[in-house]
Amino acid sequence: MTTKYEQIPSSLFVKNRKKFAESLLPKSLAVFNSNDIYPISADSTMPFQQHRDIFYLSGVDQEESILVIFPDAYLEENREILFLRETNEHIAVWEGEKLDKDQAFETSGIKTVYWLSDFDKVFKTLMYEAENVYLNKNEHYRSSVETEIREDRFIKKVKADFPMHNYKRSNPILQRLRSIKEPEELALIQNACNITEKGIRRLLSFIKPNVWEYEIEAELIHEFVRNRSKGFAYTPIIASGNNANVLHYIANNMQCKDGDVILLDVGAEYGNYSSDLTRTIPVNGRYSDRQKEVYNSVLRCKVEAEQRLVAGNNWYRFHKEMGEVYTAELLQLGLIDKADVQNEDPKWPAYKKFMMHGTSHHMGLDTHDYGILTDDFVENMVFTNEPGFYIPAEGFGVRIEDDYVIQASGTPFNLMANIPITVEEIEDLMNS
Repeated sequence: MTTKYEQIPSSLFVKNRKKFAESLLPKSLAVFNSNDIYPISADSTMPFQQHRDIFYLSGVDQEESILVIFPDAYLEENREILFLRETNEHIAVWEGEKLDKDQAFETSGIKTVYWLSDFDKVFKTLMYEAENVYLNKNEHYRSSVETEIREDRFIKKVKADFPMHNYKRSNPILQRLRSIKEPEELALIQNACNITEKGIRRLLSFIKPNVWEYEIEAELIHEFVRNRSKGFAYTPIIASGNNANVLHYIANNMQCKDGDVILLDVGAEYGNYSSDLTRTIPVNGRYSDRQKEVYNSVLRCKVEAEQRLVAGNNWYRFHKEMGEVYTAELLQLGLIDKADVQNEDPKWPAYKKFMMHGTSHHMGLDTHDYGILTDDFVENMVFTNEPGFYIPAEGFGVRIEDDYVIQASGTPFNLMANIPITVEEIEDLMNS
């Protein structure tokens, strides 16, 4: 089975499974399911997106797959097993090639591969040998899921069929493991960032007064897909004028007016890994004095945040410190005054009127990636850095965002260091 992205070495997934297996209690078995394919209507479906956990542990990027990890299984061949949908000539003609058993081994490094039709029989044998069963549920702090997914249905079934086992949670283990990236993962994220750079450079020569937001979106998707990306890592935000003050503006259907700035929060995916960029650029190629003043203020906040995205800091402390930075800059811009600060509600400080979201989140296989917020920052965690000031009364907002890798010591490595960011760079490229 060929993917749009270049094949990821199976050694990455072997390493990931080893780390996961080492975190399990003795005599434990863990199960991971692919995502469903979601129907739209008639015979239409949404494009398949693999469940990031089974992908992280196996590299398998197709539907109806199951991974079982059982480190203490008596027979060595039962310690890692993949179950795949059986392929045949008819499926190959109608849907395209699926993984066969040899390709599954090449992709994942897992030697024991069965067809899905054998799952119940094989699984029953393994369950009689196991004491603990690790099941997987989405426990991300931002998750809000109303859909019953394949994993949920499996949890119900296994607990009904085997009520006497001791059930455990896989997700806390994965939250910790996935938050610290392997070198191969950093290379994939860097590639996603490089594709995003190509898109942004294309836009700087394309954007002019009266262009429509959706035309900008079309330029980006063209550039992303021609560089082996499936497209956007998340729904793109292309917000001109006052639209920038709607944090999750995704309509992208307005015309961009001379004198406005456009907030672009866009990023390419590559091999299921995300990038996440924001730039705020002038429609006519020149910032007004006030736009430039706010832009440079936000850029100073971003530089201050870099100094704090360091090993040993943590998410809560980092955000508290950034609140002080925003307060100082907003005082300088005249958007708040000393009385606002003195009388502020500690639960909703004065700066929150103009900067109401977090400065950073974990990034990786998910744009808002796994990570335990109470853990200290450690080497090879990846974070966004995205300060912004939103000023509806003045008809514009500014956000600037790059992606960073925490270093063992000192300031983080900027994966987007090559993407134009200063007022001068952006104006020069737009007017060249």
